[in-house]
Amino acid sequence: MESVPHSDTFDPGEGRGIAILGSTGSIGTQALDVVRAQPGRFRIEVLTAGRNADLLIAQALEFKPNAVAIADESQGQKVRDALWDHDIKAYAGADAIAQLVEMDGIDIVLTALVGFAGLRPTMNAINAGKHIALANKETLVVAGGPVMEAARQKGVDILPVDSEHSAIFQCLAGEFHNPIEKLILTASGGPFRGRNKEDLATVTREQALKHPNWDMGAKITIDSASLMNKGLEVIEARWLFDIPADRIEVVVHPQSIVHSGVQFEDGSIKVQMGLPDMKLPIQYALGYPQRLANAFPRFSFAEYPNLSFEQPDLKTFRNLQLAYDALAQGGSAPCVLNAANEIAVAAFLKDEVGFLEMSDIVEHALNTVEHVAQPDIEALFALDSEARKAARSRVRPS
Repeated sequence: MESVPHSDTFDPGEGRGIAILGSTGSIGTQALDVVRAQPGRFRIEVLTAGRNADLLIAQALEFKPNAVAIADESQGQKVRDALWDHDIKAYAGADAIAQLVEMDGIDIVLTALVGFAGLRPTMNAINAGKHIALANKETLVVAGGPVMEAARQKGVDILPVDSEHSAIFQCLAGEFHNPIEKLILTASGGPFRGRNKEDLATVTREQALKHPNWDMGAKITIDSASLMNKGLEVIEARWLFDIPADRIEVVVHPQSIVHSGVQFEDGSIKVQMGLPDMKLPIQYALGYPQRLANAFPRFSFAEYPNLSFEQPDLKTFRNLQLAYDALAQGGSAPCVLNAANEIAVAAFLKDEVGFLEMSDIVEHALNTVEHVAQPDIEALFALDSEARKAARSRVRPS
């Protein structure tokens, strides 16, 4: 395993400076809940949002960051006017977000942006020597090799925030020198577990957005329903823990209590368990290496007498197999997979494509966009654009 924290040199101390990219989204708002519950331990240096100016302004007035930025430039003046008298610098645009992560005073950057948009600011933060709490799996899906190499060169820790990867990281504590036989990624199965293709042909966006266990944003909720989220997590795990795909197993666990695990070469398996609450892995990453006391609800075995596990249905939920195939192909394939999926999910949320058509769109892009064996970062940006164009060609305008 490479470039995951393996020493005690990252001392949280008091008042760790945090930048939250995507502070108005699901992960960002829960991260601020963690900060509220740990007074004096963290200080908010930077907050960024996509379009939700009102919530960003409210967060800024509460947490008094050094600076904020909103990606939607048309909202920039509104944010600047609201914060002018409060000594909070306000910026607008994607370039501003990518630059703010380099500011002095930031110790760790929580990247909670959705999709490909997280890549550039994460790379900038790494190059500026900032530790990363990674909630944007697409960064490693698209550019796992370059991102992890940059982290190694800069001595930057990549702390996983996804519940599954946080679970694996926690299971590896004290085990960094013991060979891993297999990683076990658990999946809830989403709202359509057990359904066949005929059932899925007519499901609606409202049905797909009703996840049985987790409270997440719309994009990741749809990804969970289609199992693409688990496919992206397989690719993320490959880079984060330096484990080949044939040693990463996905197991469907409907109760979402076992968050993932590690099997070692002696056959022993360690798992991390708890209630499905994203605040726990967020707090673990922000406070690492300390486990911070909290008042989160506790898991009780008595309340969950039966935990079940089953194999995923790769024929019905094709996205997981497509992700494994893209990882096996390597090079530009995961980037194309991710870009096409972002277009497909956005189209499904607008009722422009059916649930099963999302897989068709991703497969079309993988078969259409020319494969590049070793793309650099600039090439990945071009490939992302090309894959989105290929995916859009299969979308029915609303």
